[in-house]
Formats: sequence, C-alpha cells, structure tokens
Amino acid sequence: MSVKSVILTVLAAVAMILPAETEAQMPIKVYSRLQLPPDSADISHYGKEHFWRAAGEVFGFNIGLWAFDRYVQHGDWAYINFNTIKENFKHGFKWDNDNLNTNMFLHPYNGSLYYNAARANGFNYWKSGLFSIAGSAMWELFMECEYPSTNDIIATPIGGMCIGEVCFRASDLVLDDRVGGAERVGREISGFLLSPMRGVTRLITGDAWRRRPTSGKIFGLPNIAVELSLGTRMLDYHHDRSHVKFGGAMELNVEYGDRFELKSKKPYDYFTFNASLNFMKTQPVLSHLEIKGRLIGRELLEEKDCHLSIGLFQHFDFFDSDTISSGLVPYKLGIPASLGGGVFYRDIERRHWVFDAYAHANAVILGSVLSDYYMVDDRNYNFASGFSLKGGANMVFDNDRYSFSLSHEYYRLFTWQGYHRNTNLDDADYKTLNAQGDKSVASFNVTQFRADMKLCKRLYLTLLLDHYLRSTHYRDFPHVKSTTLSAKLMLTYKL
Repeated sequence: MSVKSVILTVLAAVAMILPAETEAQMPIKVYSRLQLPPDSADISHYGKEHFWRAAGEVFGFNIGLWAFDRYVQHGDWAYINFNTIKENFKHGFKWDNDNLNTNMFLHPYNGSLYYNAARANGFNYWKSGLFSIAGSAMWELFMECEYPSTNDIIATPIGGMCIGEVCFRASDLVLDDRVGGAERVGREISGFLLSPMRGVTRLITGDAWRRRPTSGKIFGLPNIAVELSLGTRMLDYHHDRSHVKFGGAMELNVEYGDRFELKSKKPYDYFTFNASLNFMKTQPVLSHLEIKGRLIGRELLEEKDCHLSIGLFQHFDFFDSDTISSGLVPYKLGIPASLGGGVFYRDIERRHWVFDAYAHANAVILGSVLSDYYMVDDRNYNFASGFSLKGGANMVFDNDRYSFSLSHEYYRLFTWQGYHRNTNLDDADYKTLNAQGDKSVASFNVTQFRADMKLCKRLYLTLLLDHYLRSTHYRDFPHVKSTTLSAKLMLTYKL
C-alpha cells in the first residue's frame, strides 16, 4: 500500500461519515443518540457463508500480488519455483529484516485483505481470522524465495484482523443499496477504498449495482464521532543538542459505537481509531496509527450521571519517525499483536462539565522498537514482546466550549533472541541471520496533552503536545536514552 493510498483511504473515511447524522461520546461529544439496528433482510442477504468464494479471493489475491511483484516490479523475492518452496519448508521460519513500515503496517494491512475476503462472504470476526492465517501462510511458504518470516506469520493475521474489522465496518457505513446513479458510484468507490476485498466481492456478486429496498448495512447505524484536524507540526529531538523539523500535519480521530452500551457482544461493536499524517521533509507520511477494539465487555455501573464498564480489547500501535538530522532517528515502535483488559469511567455533573477516564493493561505478543545498533538490510529496530499500560482522562467544560485531555502510554519490551556476541553485522548475511535484534530491554513512553477551544459551531482550535521518552538497556552495548517533543497547532472539525 503506497503513501498515496494511505492518504486516499483516510480521506475516504472522512467522506463516508459526512452524511451520517450520528453522535458519540468523545470528550467534546457529550450526548449520544440511540443507534439504529440492522434490518433482518440485510443480515439474511449478506450473512450467508460462502467458503469457496472467500477462499478463491484469498488465493487469487496472493497470485495477483505475486504476479505484480514478479512481472512488474521484478522483485528478486518473487522468482519462485519448486526448489524455493522446498527450501522454505526445509529451512523453516526466521526473523526477517524488512523496514518497520513493511513489517508492522503493510503486512497487517495485507492480512486485513485476507480477513475481509472472508468477512465480505458472510464469516464472522473469528472465522475470518482463520482465512487471514491461511493467506499469510500461503504467502510465506509458497510465494517468496526468501525464507518464511516468523514476525510476518504473527503480525499479518492478528494485525490484519484489527485493521480489517475497522475497514469493514467503515465500508458498511458508506455503502447503501437503496440509492443509484452518481451517489451509488461514489459510495461504491469509497467502500472499495476502505475495504477492497469487500468491493471485489460486491462486483463478483453484482451487489455493487443491484438496488434493494433496504440499505444493506449489516451493522445498522451506530453511534459515531469524527474529528478531522489540519495544521502545523514541530518535531524536536534531543541528542547532544536540539534537532528541529517543521511541517504540516493531519489527524483523524474516530470513535465507533458506545463505550458504555454492552447489549451486543460482537467484537468491535466499540472501537477507537487515531491516525496521524506528516507532511514534513524526511519524515514518513504515516507517523501514528492506533486502534483499540473491544472484543467483549461488561457494564459494572449505570446511573443517571455515572457510568463504569470493563472489557477485553485488541490493540494496534504504530509510531514512526525517520532521520531528523545527520542520521539521527527519534523513535520507532510497532505493535500489531496486543491484547488486554480495559476500564472506562464517566461522571456528568449537571451538564456543565463532563469527566471521563480510562485505563488499559495489555500483553504484547509481538512488538518492535528502535535499535541504536542493529542495522541490517532495511531494519533498524528490534523485535520484542512484553506488556503495555495506557491511561488517560478528559474534561469538557461549559457545554463543549473548552476541553482538555491528558494521556500516557508505557511500553516495556524484551528482545530475548539476540545474535551471537561475536557477530559482525556488517558482514552478516541478512538472508540467513535469524535474530530478533540486540538482546535488550526497552521502555517507550508517550505522554500527550490536548486542549480544544470552540471557535464556532463544530470548528475548534486544537493544541497537541506529545512527549516521547525512549530508554533501552543493551546486553552488549551502552544504555541509550532519548527524548522527543512534538507540538501541533491545528484547526479541528468535529462531526
């Protein structure tokens, strides 16, 4: 997926929600309306499982992607034959050395395509995950002449389920089988951008142009709140001295569903989505992506002005920066596979102010964090596992005129499979080197303060301050500690 595609997908996500007259409970959104349930006719029509069609789409996608890599890109990894397949099975899995964006974002995104091939053919969240595993295994074992990747077989299906369900539900918001003409074309294109495999399925079945008496929304119309912010960003990295970059920035925040409404127990009936884009020289376009999706939940307290709920959540975390000065990189963190418990609390006092807070504790199955010493092929980070803690609080005053929020995220990651002490990485064969990276223990902290002031209806002035603190203790190298400050001044449109 190219940078251009990322931008198009984000813009499509904004466009899809503009027609929806729904509200949810983000800090600035105090009140919410009741969601509209799906029509039984839509569930009956789109809920039937079609195994062979789903499997054919997964197989066809892998063949098509391989053909593009082989005959268009001429990638050396795509020159496969029976001998390369035999070697893949003989050698087994290893940690690969692709860059962070490829391993921690693009592979999970590919996993979301496998996932949505099944989702669009009637399978639920859990069953669709099996198709994502199968698609990833097929690619790793058969479709490349490089040895199969340990990190990819974990990140692709698990991260793919997370991104895939968000994209599938986003496409469900924009699609409408009742309309025709230019509006129908626009909705189908937007739905395709958000969930390509659902778009392919609709083309195969004819649902892309077939008009029906019901909308086709299998999730109905949920509560949803959207914030789109545009403005400037300053990035200040401290290493011996200050290194500063300036540029443009964009943020998209989405809250889907009701964090305190637990009548439905389907995965991702409630989730939050945050994406940050850079328009800054030497920095990646996608700088931050974070998803928290509720798998199961329970309400502990429901009173007129006080609510408390708990749940099991799936997390996807991605923080990326690049060279800021003289080869210095501020931070990198990717966690496509993380799971843990979360709790939400809200207190409303006479509608003049609202306070809400949350906390999460997660196990990190697979993560990655910037390394100061491991630089092999395209990789400058260590694979790891560990845990994370997240918490935050929001305050809204004067009927949404002012709002303030403070959050902190702590990641503790352990790289347990290092390379041999005497290994010279400059001479190592990256195709056979099998290491998570430098044997180490890393801590990564992200603290954010946000303030919003209402300028006029739905338009706000936003100040965002982010502080990144990275500290890594290496077995074979000196301890490294660094800090980075990010400041954004933006205009925010809240739907």
